[in-house]
Amino acid sequence: MNANTTDKQNETGGAGRDALGENGRLPGLPYSDPPAAVKPTAAAGKPPDVLTPAVLGWAEFDALAIPPRPALLGDWFKAGDYGVVFGRRGLGKSWLSLALACALAQGRDLGPWKCPAPRRVLYVDGEMDIGDFRGRVRSLDGGCNNLLTLSHQCVFDRSKASLCASEKSQQTEITRYCEGNKIDVLVLDNGACLFRGVKENDADDFRDVIEGWLLDLRRRGIAVILVLHAGRNNAIRGSSKKEDAAFWILRLDEVSGGGGAGARFLTRFAKNRNAVADPPPIDWHLEPVDGKTRITHRIADPMVIFRQWIEDGLTNCGEIAEEMGVTRGTVSKMATRAIREGWLSKKGREYAIV
Repeated sequence: MNANTTDKQNETGGAGRDALGENGRLPGLPYSDPPAAVKPTAAAGKPPDVLTPAVLGWAEFDALAIPPRPALLGDWFKAGDYGVVFGRRGLGKSWLSLALACALAQGRDLGPWKCPAPRRVLYVDGEMDIGDFRGRVRSLDGGCNNLLTLSHQCVFDRSKASLCASEKSQQTEITRYCEGNKIDVLVLDNGACLFRGVKENDADDFRDVIEGWLLDLRRRGIAVILVLHAGRNNAIRGSSKKEDAAFWILRLDEVSGGGGAGARFLTRFAKNRNAVADPPPIDWHLEPVDGKTRITHRIADPMVIFRQWIEDGLTNCGEIAEEMGVTRGTVSKMATRAIREGWLSKKGREYAIV
């Protein structure tokens, strides 16, 4: 009740309920009808359920039509995967990632890995000189309508903006472009350059800013290859949170005799959810020949793998045997040979590089 009404009641000596008219109001005072009641809308009321419709009983879950995920490359890379390629600087991560992208776009095999069909690929580069980027694609014979590129330099030249895939607006734009152009595989090269403002060692930072986006892409059927640097311990640099949602992790290591033009490196799987057994380690050699890049490969020498595991910190025969998928006796024979060759020592049960 407003102040005027209160004053009028005081003048009537607080007439009370006996002085009220039939409509419950004091006679002679100005009143306006109250506004009509507003019916609650869906937005103002309880938000719609998003989880409950997805709860399935066993009969419905058992009968649910789930299309198989087609293989993209070999038996280790499938549609919708989030995978990681990592290694030390200058070892050949971008060469391998571009070779993967070109093979997928052309529908051709890469080394021992079979590619059953051409795929639409968007390669996002946050580091290379744009001329070098194009030159590598040309040398790999990767140029085709299925290979689309997004260079940090081209973004700046055409939009005067910085390419930053950790910004929500750019993530949304990349997702929209991928869906609108039927992209099957998105390559992000590399995390250190594309994800600015994200603390490498902070698991929560990666989860809140990057992982949710990668999982959203996966649910939309868009596979992602994320290229990352290795730290001084030869593991993925920064938080291990980057590994949690990955279907596969492909690691690059140095090979004795590498260097020079092109790239030479060893690949082995640090994680594999798709293939029944881990694909074997491979020794790759990418070398320039008459303006093209020739790619050769061979199954890696077990002695090279044995040494690599010791350099990574595994010094026990049983641990090395488990990682290599061989018997302890096989590891013991390799150790005996390495000791004879002069690059390994053994103290008790521990191996050490001399």
